[in-house]
Amino acid sequence: MNEAPRVVIADDQALVRGGFGMILAADGIEVVAEAADGAEAVAAVRRTRPDLVLMDVRMPRMDGIEATRRILSGGADGTRVLILTTYDLDHYVYAALTAGASGFLLKDVSPEHLVAAVRLVRTGDALLAPAITRRLIERFARHDEPAHRAVHGDLSQLTPRELEVLRLLATGMSNAEIADRLVLSPTTVKTHVARILSKLELRDRVQAVVLAYETGLVTRKAP
Repeated sequence: MNEAPRVVIADDQALVRGGFGMILAADGIEVVAEAADGAEAVAAVRRTRPDLVLMDVRMPRMDGIEATRRILSGGADGTRVLILTTYDLDHYVYAALTAGASGFLLKDVSPEHLVAAVRLVRTGDALLAPAITRRLIERFARHDEPAHRAVHGDLSQLTPRELEVLRLLATGMSNAEIADRLVLSPTTVKTHVARILSKLELRDRVQAVVLAYETGLVTRKAP
């Protein structure tokens, strides 16, 4: 996948949209549309079919969480969402991850990190390190709110080894760490992770961690 990503930028601040757009354009990444609110973002995605959306959380008319949910449940095949937030571990971020976002960026991200993040997520990876994702979920996951769950999966489809890999993945381990723990090769672990995502119809590791917590495979630590 060598073509430059096509991106939609959704933020209610024109200066943010313009700044990010200039950074991406300077690296050869095409910004196909801008949106000032969630409703505009949904319409822009349906119109342009981008590879990725940089999505602000707090916007008028429709917030970024609802926009993310509509985009990713509305047949936008191949489109991924990166959440833009002002505060680390903003409680909105967890809601966005359960809606299907592939990670998040702080708005004060460096130009180099922004470009790297867009290219990374476009390849199908998740931006968040598993440990960061776990920290988010341990802090904000609520098992008594099933109506808000947007990540589904039948764990009975997994083999015992795949369940073991998923459990370790959800505790924040990298593939290399899982390989060491289970005395497997990193390549074998990578294959197990790919099969887990395929069987459970998940986009990336972020959704796998969310699912592990929301199904009770891994439980939150007590405060």
